[in-house]
Amino acid sequence: MPAQAPPVTNERDALRAYLIQQQDAFRAVAFGLTDDELGRTPTPSALSVGALLKHATHGQRTWLASVLAAPELPAKTQSDEEEYAERMAYITWSAEDTLEAALAEYDEVSAAVLAAVAEVDLDLAVPVPPAPWNPTDIDSWSVRWVWFHLLEELTRHAGHADIIREAVDGATMFELIAGREGWPATPWLTPWQRRA
Repeated sequence: MPAQAPPVTNERDALRAYLIQQQDAFRAVAFGLTDDELGRTPTPSALSVGALLKHATHGQRTWLASVLAAPELPAKTQSDEEEYAERMAYITWSAEDTLEAALAEYDEVSAAVLAAVAEVDLDLAVPVPPAPWNPTDIDSWSVRWVWFHLLEELTRHAGHADIIREAVDGATMFELIAGREGWPATPWLTPWQRRA
């Protein structure tokens, strides 16, 4: 991932480029961490880098389902209790979680989101799902709104993950990108490497 999104020519191109940028931020922030380190919570937040990676997976999957079901709500396949349990599992890094499995699931849903960004009509109405945090004075928002909202959510949580990662081992995003992509060292940037 380059440090900047590439030039864009239209709205759909911009949505795709910036979603790729923020999707990749989660891969970079997890780079080089062990499964144990992914579960560490070194800040006042109860979340870890691994938990935020799982949360970003769940958030993308949920919004994608809303877009693909539009103009209807996605079919409800779980009880409220099951839905809550799933939501909690996706904001928790357990002893059984691994980076390999979490990234495989994340990459799968990220690719599906990008495919939908390329294909689904941006003006299609997406029903507002019932949730205490959603507005009650509107019935729907557009697919365009959903993609911008998803971009905002990914960006917020990628920044949250940056702070947690820095508290785990001092690594910052540009060092991580440089280490992951094999950039050469410069006087102002040393690619991340695990300390001995």
